[in-house]
Amino acid sequence: MPTPEVIVVGAGPAGATAAITAARRGAAVTLIDRARFPRDKTCGDGLTALALTELDRLGMSPDHLDSWVPVSEVVLRSPSGRNVDLDLSPTGHRRVPTGVVRRAELDQALVRLASAEGVRVLTGGAVTGVSPGSDEITVTLEGGGRLSADHLVAADGMWSPTRRHLGLDTPGYRGEWHAARAYLPVDTDAARRMWVWFEPDLLPGYAWSFPLGGGHVNFGFGVLRREGLRGSEFAATWRDLLSRPHVAEVLGGPHPETTMRAWPIPARVTRAPLTGPRTLFVGDAAAVADPMTGEGIGQAMETGRLAAEAIAGWSLLGPTAVARSYRRSVRRSLLADHRLAAGLSRLMTSTTVTRAALAVVDTNDWTRRNFARWMFEDYPRAVLATPRRWSALVPN
Repeated sequence: MPTPEVIVVGAGPAGATAAITAARRGAAVTLIDRARFPRDKTCGDGLTALALTELDRLGMSPDHLDSWVPVSEVVLRSPSGRNVDLDLSPTGHRRVPTGVVRRAELDQALVRLASAEGVRVLTGGAVTGVSPGSDEITVTLEGGGRLSADHLVAADGMWSPTRRHLGLDTPGYRGEWHAARAYLPVDTDAARRMWVWFEPDLLPGYAWSFPLGGGHVNFGFGVLRREGLRGSEFAATWRDLLSRPHVAEVLGGPHPETTMRAWPIPARVTRAPLTGPRTLFVGDAAAVADPMTGEGIGQAMETGRLAAEAIAGWSLLGPTAVARSYRRSVRRSLLADHRLAAGLSRLMTSTTVTRAALAVVDTNDWTRRNFARWMFEDYPRAVLATPRRWSALVPN
């Protein structure tokens, strides 16, 4: 059986997962990223149960990473000012379904694992061109080098240069969400608890504080993108959030000046092209982030794995069969959850609806526990529509 050759562009969680999975399935894989690792990546740094499950599939645990903090307590603040305490302690065979780790550490660990699996890793040089042909696809590298393969996996982010090189980009598209974060030192219980504030002026967005090792938190907020949104407005919202008494009480302070970094979040997998000529788009390049929470690491890793599995299973039948298999797998795995989450996000623009929903969540221990597991993707969003993904019954 001929060995499929695969080029993966982008070495974040989506690309690294695709490269590792493809290599383990017998492909000859080259993983390319313009950055050198470790490198910072603007992100909320949270890992849901979906992300942790994908790490399990790779045989990798975040436990050895310095900034990793497993989270068993989450506090949601309603627009009414009511705090809802959620217990994420393990139940039966289940792990804690969420935790936090700096992307700089996580991504470097995944790249190292890829290298250990025999993946050829090229960092520090951008891809400057992509040319599909009848028998192969060729990428041109910064400096003029060229590589060819049977398949290309594009994991090169929201602004995917691969998509642009193939003429598949959407001019003017800037994502559904926009978010900002910074790392803050704390000496309060925010160093171990996760906080989510549903502020009336941010809905359906929210602010967060996610604990990190070393007495720091990832503090940030996300809002739906709208026309005319400016960086100065974002910075003003940032300063205002830090000054709100209920936020300041959690985070302590005052906090020294810190660098706030913002990024767009694409969440339109139902509309984004998933494939191109000999090319499969994964992660942010496929706009797979959750449209309700903005979470994207788990979805990125899942699409990276699905792309590699499609190549391994269908490469002998040609790129058309690979593309068809990949699109089918993504639809089966993500679309029902995505549509439900998008609908819920629209409902949460209403302060009244959000207050009522959190009041229902706070009804009893069962509702609090199982809402938490649903929110952090221990259960699929559209559980009844995707029973294949419901790996265990809801615990009592």
